Amino acid sequence: MLTHVSDKGVDMVDISEKKKTVRTAIAVGSIYLKESTMELMRNEGLKKGNVLATAQVAGIMATKRTHDLIPLCHQIPLNKISIEFQDLSDHYQVRCTVRTTYGTGVEMEALQGASQALLTIWDMVKANEKDEKGQYTTTRIGDICVIKKEK
Repeated sequence: MLTHVSDKGVDMVDISEKKKTVRTAIAVGSIYLKESTMELMRNEGLKKGNVLATAQVAGIMATKRTHDLIPLCHQIPLNKISIEFQDLSDHYQVRCTVRTTYGTGVEMEALQGASQALLTIWDMVKANEKDEKGQYTTTRIGDICVIKKEK
C-alpha cells in the first residue's frame, strides 16, 4: 500500500495516532576545500566574515523550514538543533543534531540542516575556491548521510 498516494492524488501521511516520543537524528556531510581556503577559515581571514558561525545560523534556519522545502513533510516542533563542525585537515565535516518530542522522526530535518550549512560554507568561500578560469576544480560537497536515528 502506498503511503503518499491515493485514488484522489497525493496525501500527507496521517500520524495522528502515533505516540509522541523523544526522537533524535544526526546527519553529517563534508565539504572539501583548497588548503589555502582552509587556512583562511582557521584564521578567520575571509572577507565575508566568520564562515562557520554563518553556516551554523543557516543550518538552523533551514532545519526549521524543512516542511516548507520537502513536499508532504510534516511541520515538526523542534526541541533542539545543533550544528557542529570538525576540521579534518583537507575538509570540514558538518554534524547536524535534531531532537523533537513528536509522532514522526527528524531525519529530513537533520539532513536539511547539514546540507544548508555545507552550501553556506561554499557560498562564503567561493571567491577563494575558483581557479583562474572561474571553475571549482577541487571544491566538492559529499558524504551526506544520517548516522544516527533514535526513538
